[in-house]
Amino acid sequence: MDTCYAALDDRLLVGDGEWRERLRGYDLECVAADRRVPDRAFVGTVDAGLVRTGDGGRRWDPVLSPHSAGAPDRVTSVTVSPHDPDVVWAGTEPSAVYRSTDGGETWAEREGLTDLDSAGRWSFPPRPHTHHVRWLAVAPDDPDTVYVAVEAGAFVRSTDGGETWLDHPAGARRDNHTLAVHPAAPDRVYTAAGDGYARSEDRGETWTYPQSGLDHRYVWGLAVHPDDPECVVVSAASGAFAAHDTDGESYVYRRTDDGWTTAMAGLPEPNGLARAVLATDETGFHALTNHGLFRSPEGREWTRLGAWDDRYDQVPRGLAVV
Repeated sequence: MDTCYAALDDRLLVGDGEWRERLRGYDLECVAADRRVPDRAFVGTVDAGLVRTGDGGRRWDPVLSPHSAGAPDRVTSVTVSPHDPDVVWAGTEPSAVYRSTDGGETWAEREGLTDLDSAGRWSFPPRPHTHHVRWLAVAPDDPDTVYVAVEAGAFVRSTDGGETWLDHPAGARRDNHTLAVHPAAPDRVYTAAGDGYARSEDRGETWTYPQSGLDHRYVWGLAVHPDDPECVVVSAASGAFAAHDTDGESYVYRRTDDGWTTAMAGLPEPNGLARAVLATDETGFHALTNHGLFRSPEGREWTRLGAWDDRYDQVPRGLAVV
């Protein structure tokens, strides 16, 4: 059975539906783990930087914080490289990108991100004086190609491990929330954004917008089936207020070559459903909602995993499955 690291607002749940509560007392932002080192996980927080466990969540230590690396308090994104589990990327607020090559022991900022011309337009609407790196993804065939979602304002890239940065290309989404890549389509980049879903076939240089059937265009969660780069699942709502509220209304959609269709079978009703965070294991999809964790082999029909306490009825922040 997979182990899931499920980040809520105020605690981390570790398990497979039989949950162990970890990291109480923190405000959580994101989580990442890797099945090659399943007991190691990284959690970004609002005011304590990035913390790491090496024993499945029993003990946590700060690894990227103002005290250890001069980083901002708020770590908003983290990902483990698909090429090497000891290479970890983290994004912060204000927007900056850091990299560790030793499993999180030491970190270095990949400088120059905010020197880009578009940076003057970056602004996160709830806190318009700032902005942050919402998501990071590493190309599946090139450890030096890194994609960065800045919320809000840009999709930016590096092809040399963050030594230099390529600015926002014409036509890319500006309010990017989740990025994805797939080893069977290494030139492809997927994005779920507040201004809609989009896909690139040339590593982010140009973009298309396959929207037919996607009736809700504020898109948040995104996952691609591990065996099929054409099978995509997203969570979406009519807007930010509907998405980020346990009294809101959101949906899950599935896309194949035939276009988008709703994929709500087995999930809670849309009313009262905050936007799901989506992830994959080796055979299918997981969806973390404010009503529980669900699994689907193909993204069509969902099954709840385990019980869900009313205390966990929170807007989910992140999900990693190992």
